[in-house]
Amino acid sequence: MSLSTVEKYGPRERLSQLGEARLSDAECVALLLRTGARGETAEQLGSRLLARFGGLGGLASARLHELAAEPRVGPVRAAVLVAAFGLARRLAELEFRPGSAITNGGEVARIVRDSARGSRRESFYAVLLDARHRVLTLHVVSTGSVDAAPVHPREVFSPAIRDGAAAVVVAHNHPSGDPSPSADDRLVTERLREVGTLVGIPLLDHLVVGAERFYTFAEEGYRPIP
Repeated sequence: MSLSTVEKYGPRERLSQLGEARLSDAECVALLLRTGARGETAEQLGSRLLARFGGLGGLASARLHELAAEPRVGPVRAAVLVAAFGLARRLAELEFRPGSAITNGGEVARIVRDSARGSRRESFYAVLLDARHRVLTLHVVSTGSVDAAPVHPREVFSPAIRDGAAAVVVAHNHPSGDPSPSADDRLVTERLREVGTLVGIPLLDHLVVGAERFYTFAEEGYRPIP
């Protein structure tokens, strides 16, 4: 079968013949939607949703009620989309499975970026490590607004003490895409550093994760991940 012949078929046939990597975002969304409606194919509907929410990242962060309110989507298709994007985020977080070693802050930043991609709210994460800097668990400490994710030191260190952590790395995303730390980010870092010293569980780093780059407080003099 020639490539020109495959291109005449729908997304399901092109997936079978060419593989997922050759499909467009609209075609992948179309496969989740399964069918179109009222003169609009599933692929056209997928393209419209991507344009409506500003691309794949925006669609991934759309709320259930926002998707359900779109013409020819409804609650069932909206639930399928939300669940699919949720599974993608969970898969990214699985890379921090217990026992995996953390060797640099970039690994933490990548997981946070994948988990929070397209989100319009800040989320604050804590990675609890053993004495060899292997992952014990990953916590989503809090999810806040577009420009803040409130966090109290006890929300980070209570689980750390309970799970017997030897060290902690924290991180949060900036939905604006700019990883430059705010005054509040600096204050939170200092408070967490002080509490970590007090309880004997050092804060190794605080990462602020943007769309393409991340900021690491370890470069400001805090002890980096060895």
